[in-house]
Amino acid sequence: MPNIGQELASLDFASMIGGPLVAVVNAQAQASLSAIGVIKNVGFEPDTKDQDGNLVPGSPVYVSFKYPKEIAPYQPASAIVQSVNVVSGGTGYTSAPTVTFTGGGPNAQGATAVATISNGAVTGVTITNPGSGYTADPTVAFSGGGGTGAVANATHLASAAVPAVVEEMQLEVPILMLMEPGMVRIDEATVNFHAKLNSVEYATTDSSFGIQGDLTIEQKWRSGSAKLNVSAAYQSKTSQGTTVDRTYSMDVQVKVSQAETPPGVDRILGILENSMRERPILPAS
Repeated sequence: MPNIGQELASLDFASMIGGPLVAVVNAQAQASLSAIGVIKNVGFEPDTKDQDGNLVPGSPVYVSFKYPKEIAPYQPASAIVQSVNVVSGGTGYTSAPTVTFTGGGPNAQGATAVATISNGAVTGVTITNPGSGYTADPTVAFSGGGGTGAVANATHLASAAVPAVVEEMQLEVPILMLMEPGMVRIDEATVNFHAKLNSVEYATTDSSFGIQGDLTIEQKWRSGSAKLNVSAAYQSKTSQGTTVDRTYSMDVQVKVSQAETPPGVDRILGILENSMRERPILPAS
């Protein structure tokens, strides 16, 4: 009977397990070289040589975009109360009087202001809401506050809407800033090896038996004579042995994740980011 332990010991586990691990290492190296190839072949122009045969590294590849940029915002039309000037402060004001605006146009509305007093007189008016629709100077009135005689004039400001100023710009961005170079790393590799050995013993016996007879009668004289010949044969054959069925299977599981950008690549991307250019498109002369 064969020894199952010896059967397993005869297997080349170093190659069976080491082979997938070597393949994983080679795959990681190939992935790194592939990412470097993308950076070099896609992100930069091909290297050239000058007249003296010296190598001239390729320049970064840029992608250009055109877009409108607002350089001055839109200014809506205005018809507001711009300022209030105190003509006479009046007397006897113990508290700030209420300021009201009347007139100023058919659609004038919403202007508000507050008064300040000093020594019983109105000394100033501060606009808190300029309102809208004031196409003429409104009339200013003071009420309350315990005093009388304050007079002020208001001025309005009416202007047409000013459209926004837009300039067509061009942005040039290194192509590597718009793509992922595909840096990956292999985090985990699991190798599962399965061996199934079935040992079967067998023995077979084959037997054969034969009888052969020969009867001969001869008459040589008056009383006669007889002769009988008989032969027999027996044969037995036995065979035995052992068979071993071998079944092997292997599972390899590889876990891959996005790798952190290497310091060298990160520095290249930082330099390229600083080289992004934005400039106005000048009209053709």
